Amino acid sequence: MTATAGSHQPSLGLLGSEQALAQAYDVALLDLDGVCFAGQARIDHAAQGVNGARAAGMRLSFVTNNASRAPRTVADKLGVNSIEAYPSEVFSAAMDAAALLGEHVDPGSPVLVIGGDGLRQALLDEGYRLVDSAEDHPVAVVQGWAPEVDWAMMSEGVYAIRDGAIHVATNTDATLPTERGFALGNGSLVVAVANASGKEYLAGGKPFPGIYRRALARAGGSRPLAVGDRLDTDLVGARAAGIAGMHVLTGVSTARDVVLAPAEQRPTYLHTDLRGLLEPHPAPQAQHDGWWRVRDWTARVDQGTAFLHGPQGGLELRAAETTSLPLDAYRALACAVWEQRDLHGPAGAPALPVLSVTAPEER
Repeated sequence: MTATAGSHQPSLGLLGSEQALAQAYDVALLDLDGVCFAGQARIDHAAQGVNGARAAGMRLSFVTNNASRAPRTVADKLGVNSIEAYPSEVFSAAMDAAALLGEHVDPGSPVLVIGGDGLRQALLDEGYRLVDSAEDHPVAVVQGWAPEVDWAMMSEGVYAIRDGAIHVATNTDATLPTERGFALGNGSLVVAVANASGKEYLAGGKPFPGIYRRALARAGGSRPLAVGDRLDTDLVGARAAGIAGMHVLTGVSTARDVVLAPAEQRPTYLHTDLRGLLEPHPAPQAQHDGWWRVRDWTARVDQGTAFLHGPQGGLELRAAETTSLPLDAYRALACAVWEQRDLHGPAGAPALPVLSVTAPEER
C-alpha cells in the first residue's frame, strides 16, 4: 500500500511512500520529549531529521502535552539540541486547553490556574483574567503539570470547582518521563482533584484529536503527518484526528509494543528515528499464505509463532530471547502480526521477544 499526496485518512495498516515523507506531506506535527530530545539528553539524528524536513519545504509544528513551558522556552530548548525552531511553531497542551476553555467560557472571565508559567501565559494570550484564590469566584479551573504544583494549589482548585467552576485539564498523561524513570504526570494529579471535587472534567492534549486539529489549523497545510514515540497518546490522537502518523523508537513505546498494537494505536509509518522524515518508505506487500513482504524481508505468523525470512535465511522469534531486526524486517513483522490480530483478536498475536531495530546509515 502506498500513500498518495492527497491522502488524509490513514488505513489501519502500514503504508508506503515513494517520496520522502517530508515531500509527501506538507506539515509535520512533531512530539517533543522522546522524539526531538530525551529530557536533558540529545537524540541521535533528531536535528538531522527536523532541519532536513524544514529544508525540504515541510512546515513544522511542535505539538507537546507538556503544559509547563512557554513557547519561547520550548524553542530555546530545541535550539540547544541544534533544532531550528520558533515560538510561533510551538503548540502545547496549555494552548490547547486555553482554546478548549474558549468553547465554554468567554474571554475576560476569571480563571484559577493549577500549573506554571506556560499555562498562565497561554490563558493570558486568550484574554482570560487569572486569579489565585477560590474566593475570587473563578468560572473555571485549568490544570496542567508544573514542578511547583502542590497540595495548596490543588486544594484551591477543589474549592473553586465545588463552588461551581468548570475543571479543564491540559492533558491526562498518568506519568511523566524523567531521567530517573516515570514520575507523576498531570493526569494523575487531575484525577486527585476530580476525586476530591466529585465533578467531571474536560480534557485537552493528546490522545484527544482536538490538539492535532488546532495545531494544524495554526500551522497551515493540508497533508499533515504526526510524529511521536508514544502509541497511547501520539498515535491514538493522530488516528482519532484522521492524520497519518510515524512512530519512532527513541522514546517510550518499544518495537514490541508497536508490533502488538491494537488498531487504534497503529502508526502509518515506522522508523527508528527522525531520519524517517527524509526517506521514502517501502510499501508492504501481502503475499500468499499470510506472508508479508517489505523489500528483502518477509514475515508470517503461524500457530502463535512469528517467522521471518531475509537475505541470510529464516528466523523464528522466541519469546525468551532478545532479537535485533533490520528496519524492513520490523515493518514486515508488524504487518503480519497486525493481520492476525485483526482476524483473531489479541489471541492472534504471537509470543514475541524484546525487539531492537537497526536502520542502515544509508540506502
